[in-house]
Amino acid sequence: MADGARHSAATVFMQEDRLKLFAFTVAEKHHEYLWVLRAFDIARANYVVLLHAAEIADTLARNAPEDAQLSAAEIGPLLEQLHSWELLERSYDGSRAATLAEYRNRHFVYQFSQAGYKAFRAVEDVLGARLDDASLSRLVLPELLADMHELAEANRQADGDRIYRKLSRLDSTLSEMATRAAHFYLVLGDLVRTTEITPESFLVHKDALLTHMREFSSDLTRYAPKLAEAIAVVEQTGISELIDRAAVSDERVFLDVEERRADWRARWSGLSHWFVAAEAELSESERLREGTMSAIAAVLSLLRRVTETRKGGVSRESQLRHLAGWFAAAPTEDSAHALFHAVFGLGRPRHLSMVHPDADIIPSSRTWWQAPPVEISRTLAETGRTPSPGLPGRLQRNDGGVRRLREQQLEAQRSRSSAARSLASVGVYERTLTEEETEVLLSLLNAALTARVRVSGRTSGSTGSDSGVRLTLSDSDSSTVVHTARGRLHLDRLHLEVAEVARR
Repeated sequence: MADGARHSAATVFMQEDRLKLFAFTVAEKHHEYLWVLRAFDIARANYVVLLHAAEIADTLARNAPEDAQLSAAEIGPLLEQLHSWELLERSYDGSRAATLAEYRNRHFVYQFSQAGYKAFRAVEDVLGARLDDASLSRLVLPELLADMHELAEANRQADGDRIYRKLSRLDSTLSEMATRAAHFYLVLGDLVRTTEITPESFLVHKDALLTHMREFSSDLTRYAPKLAEAIAVVEQTGISELIDRAAVSDERVFLDVEERRADWRARWSGLSHWFVAAEAELSESERLREGTMSAIAAVLSLLRRVTETRKGGVSRESQLRHLAGWFAAAPTEDSAHALFHAVFGLGRPRHLSMVHPDADIIPSSRTWWQAPPVEISRTLAETGRTPSPGLPGRLQRNDGGVRRLREQQLEAQRSRSSAARSLASVGVYERTLTEEETEVLLSLLNAALTARVRVSGRTSGSTGSDSGVRLTLSDSDSSTVVHTARGRLHLDRLHLEVAEVARR
């Protein structure tokens, strides 16, 4: 218990210590602090790490606007404050002292701390980000597939440097694709929330937006099975050897080989999970595809609402906004009250059909402002309906009908499972398929042709286990014919093979 408390306290201390790095953004001289840090970043781009106050002043004189020009005397206190916030590290440079007095005055040079540079880059990224620049990177999918094939070939040839380059590129490409997808849906959510205010920005780009999302979903559907097969090919060449060779060729000198090996093993696991789903889970590509389809539905729904609003001429929100503007522009309080009475009509007689216990003294024609309050029931206040006496009616349940529907569903599942096993055991050629076998075959064939790649369709058994069948499409030198209960199915240069899937 004490160890857990110490760990929690240490975590809180580390968070508070790191949040201090962003104190310069809310300081009184945040503009000056930002330009001093930018001077360090400019020097870093020129491979200069240590800077003195005079050198920072010269850098700002060459690169900063006039309102950001600072002298060395003005920069000195700023550097000390940045050092106290731990954005900069300070060291003494005795070589700058030309006299004993200068040596005693102690010349300090400064450089970015590791955490300080990350904090500065985070602020710069936010300041320079274009919030409307968002897209889904569908063009990287064929590149990922090519890199997967080259990675498998490099592992067969035991080329460690090439394995390291390909793994690094795959990892960075997938990370960028995930980041861009998250940013795209964030911008899309902002557009959905603000379209009632500025629908023109949505209507101008709606066609390009829908086309972009549909093309990305189509490409992801087409390439996801190919990439899953490519990952299986890479794993067949030996994952342990692949990780070892990548770790040996890794150039991160501050990590030993075992740490690099663990890092690359975790990266490969994440990369594989992108396109190969674990048991009872969805892969990241499947999640992204579902998110894209949901976004397309949301955009179409939004388009319908905007179109209906345009047809109506005015929406409820615009009416309330205009009314709020009229209230804000009312010259006097009496004018605001008059506007309230005219809009909401609460100065008229009461309309809840509730009378005072003594209707002769307090008639129902008296207004809300003049009549005393009348007690009403909770049901009337919440639903607008008068309460009814007695217990609620008994719920009618058709258990027999539910049971019959369930039995029919189970019977259909058993029939479909039996037909699937028959296809796997006997085959599809040189015989006439029954109606049930034809239905199973057509559903598997539809799934395979939709993806346009070699994919497998499955029909789960009635027990809900993982057993089933797999349909494989392969090229053939000649056309084939399958005889079914519905007629003959001609396949142009394609061969069908149905096999039973091994149990896990």
